[in-house]
Amino acid sequence: MVFKKTSNSVYDCSIIEFSTIENREGSISIIENDISIPFAVKRSFYIYDIPAGKDRGAHAHKRCHQLLVAACGSFEVEMDDGKSKRTVVLNRPYFGLHIPPGIWAAEKGFSGGSICMVLTSEKYDEHDYLRDYEQFKQYVRGKDSFNG
Repeated sequence: MVFKKTSNSVYDCSIIEFSTIENREGSISIIENDISIPFAVKRSFYIYDIPAGKDRGAHAHKRCHQLLVAACGSFEVEMDDGKSKRTVVLNRPYFGLHIPPGIWAAEKGFSGGSICMVLTSEKYDEHDYLRDYEQFKQYVRGKDSFNG
């Protein structure tokens, strides 16, 4: 008998618009655990001083959800679920891209001065990473079905 395991697709990755308060002194965007994003943040970091046009990322996670925000500047995120690919552009600090586990993601084409803020559902765990694309494809194929 074959059972289907749930696996995420690139179409499960979603753009989230944050609540924003605007006035003449500037704007504030609000990100709240389990309210404006679908997980509680356990880790946050940001990537900066990326030379214009360079790439980052190129890995997947087994359990960790991520939220990517272009806090400054712009970049593209290429997503791959092993079957389909999708690219989105992040260029506004009030939008975030939610990437669930099992999606290969690569950040590309950074504009000069970009800052990529990342919020995650898990603390850092090297064993959660899939850093080799061929291993990622094997992992995804193994999640599609199994014999029970």
